[in-house]
Amino acid sequence: MSTQIGKGPRAHSRGRRLAATIGSLVISATLLTGCGPERSAPTLTWYINPDAGGQAELAKRCTEAANGDYFIETSLLPRDAAAQREQLARRLAAGDNSLDIMSIDPPFIPELSLFLEPVPEDVAERTTENTLEGALAGAMWQDELVTVPFWANTQILWYRESVAEAANLDMSQPVTWDQIMEAAENQNKDLGVQGGAAESMTVWVNALIESAGGEILRNPGAPADQLELGLTSEAGRETARIIGTIGDKGLGGPGLATSNENDSLTGFQTDDGSFMVNYPFVWPALNAAVEAGTLEQSVLDDVGWALYPRVSEDQPTAPPLGGINLGVGAESDHPELAYDAIECIVQPEYQTYYFLTNGNPPSNSEAYEDPRIEEEFPMASTIRESLELAAPRPQTEYYNEISSGIQQEWSPPASVEPNVTPEESEEFILAVLRGEKLL
Repeated sequence: MSTQIGKGPRAHSRGRRLAATIGSLVISATLLTGCGPERSAPTLTWYINPDAGGQAELAKRCTEAANGDYFIETSLLPRDAAAQREQLARRLAAGDNSLDIMSIDPPFIPELSLFLEPVPEDVAERTTENTLEGALAGAMWQDELVTVPFWANTQILWYRESVAEAANLDMSQPVTWDQIMEAAENQNKDLGVQGGAAESMTVWVNALIESAGGEILRNPGAPADQLELGLTSEAGRETARIIGTIGDKGLGGPGLATSNENDSLTGFQTDDGSFMVNYPFVWPALNAAVEAGTLEQSVLDDVGWALYPRVSEDQPTAPPLGGINLGVGAESDHPELAYDAIECIVQPEYQTYYFLTNGNPPSNSEAYEDPRIEEEFPMASTIRESLELAAPRPQTEYYNEISSGIQQEWSPPASVEPNVTPEESEEFILAVLRGEKLL
């Protein structure tokens, strides 16, 4: 099926489903910016996810570049991704016209797509030129671009060079999960993975299944009672073998059952650290710890990086995909101006700025050409390659049900069994989708 830019009609059932679920909820919002002098030009509200101030700075710069045509103010969404989804869904279903620009997590795009203003073809062409493959895939739904890629995120493999050397691993070549599991076990070290019952578990399961050549969801776009899952495939069982082995043998350390990305980083810095799958924030965090005197320089000097591990030697890796895309609410009073502002926000120069100041990688390959990026993030080329290979999480209007079901059934890792967990989790999720069970 060919990829289309712009946006065609949406299935009305999605609108009815979302509206019926959340349309009656009470809506409230508080803008972060204060009241200023009266303005003759429209004010666009950009709902942003929490960061280190980069989005507010870009709003300021693009307001100045607009030369009085519009002003951009920012409103902060909750820190938790699920809470962000809930707030945006409530407002969109209620027809809130203040949703001019939204920072949207890729997994929530299908559910929200009916309530987004179509991306104009000329805007789509300009904003997706040189966009990395994984980032572009995460901005689409049913082969249509429904949001504009802003920044992208991915996990890479961080490792202690001393551990890899002791295991005789050539880290310039792809490595597998079995290899790093064996290295950690033989040296009595811990693997940095995220085993808690949270979104990070879905990220892990999806990356392993995709890396094994499978997929969690086989028929995106199908009604809830017709969805077909791939958890019981050979890829799903192999995923369960890896997660279950790490849990059963204690390779993820004593806190594996509740660990998140920050916990993994904390363990990686100790003498028990070996290999860790985690996001690029690791690098500035490690450097900050050295500057603060809480981490020895020798530990930082021992850190290396590579692409996300393979499941099998002959199958390319499919790393996790995250990040933020920008959408425009269908009820916005100023959709043309909103897309003009988005074009300003996502220009490569500003994606470079955002990476350097907030640590969030660009979705546009051109942004990586700035030499400052390589100076600040020497693993930038690995991040860029990872984003070309990255696979989105299941793209479906029912993502929340699928992700929540995986989190519930695949954690803690020590309870995961190849011949049990994939089948039980698939049956449970399908029952939830049919309305026969509750999460």
